[in-house]
Amino acid sequence: MTARIAVITVSYDSASVLGSFLDSVPAALPGEPVEISVADNKPDSPHRPEIEAIAAEAGAHYAPMAGNLGYGHAMNAVAAGLPAPIRYLLISNPDVVLHPDALTTMVATLESARDIGAVGPRILELDGSSYPSARSVPSIRNGIGHALFANVWPSNPWSRSYRHEIGEHPERRDAGWLSGACLLVRREAFEQLGGFDTGYFMYFEDVDLGYRLGLAGWRNVYEPAAVVLHTGAHSTSGESAAMLDAHHRSARRFLGKKYSGWWLWPVRTVLSAGLSVRSAFVRSRAADDPGREHPNG
Repeated sequence: MTARIAVITVSYDSASVLGSFLDSVPAALPGEPVEISVADNKPDSPHRPEIEAIAAEAGAHYAPMAGNLGYGHAMNAVAAGLPAPIRYLLISNPDVVLHPDALTTMVATLESARDIGAVGPRILELDGSSYPSARSVPSIRNGIGHALFANVWPSNPWSRSYRHEIGEHPERRDAGWLSGACLLVRREAFEQLGGFDTGYFMYFEDVDLGYRLGLAGWRNVYEPAAVVLHTGAHSTSGESAAMLDAHHRSARRFLGKKYSGWWLWPVRTVLSAGLSVRSAFVRSRAADDPGREHPNG
């Protein structure tokens, strides 16, 4: 049987988690072949032989990148070289473990309607809580409110509207965008958009992809019956300041694209100011408590 589904993950010194992710793939789609690729964004790492061995043991293709040009760049590079029969792309971080039948469920949802371009699973954290992985596209109102109040007033209405918090009994629904931590995309839709916008080094490339899918007439669907476990952001630990800077640069890029008209410069100015206030607050709090992690949205 020819594979019609490709699984792509990006490694950045990910040896500690990559094996668990790759081991979870067969049970997530039992009875069907899958083409698996590991894009390596840190091929000069001393751990490269271990990562290559983990990929080989799982039957995955190891694809070293020219350097760390970003998550979206690596995904695009691998997707561009996939064979023609591949119809669906599972885009995932390596620090994820797929639950049994998760990919089977996501494929069934994607195939349930011709206009569905992407499907996102329920992402569980280690404490059993659900990550708000299916959100509204940032707007002027919720963008400013979330940027200003997310850290001092977590339950504020703007953040709740943006995050579209997941209740105890979530249901399948459409969303503005789906988390790129684990996402099944129709290849036709992905290629129609030219893949991820590589102008985002990290963060917001998934927001941008979901937004552009919607503009092109495709639906982003959250499917809570498919479940994955997020085991932790291993590759960015200890780099919180750089992560915060990257997050806010990407947020400015996205909002600048969405509100690009010259007459909207006051909107861009206000949004940028809100992000700067949030950045200053988070940095100040981190200085008081060095062990605290910076939020990513």
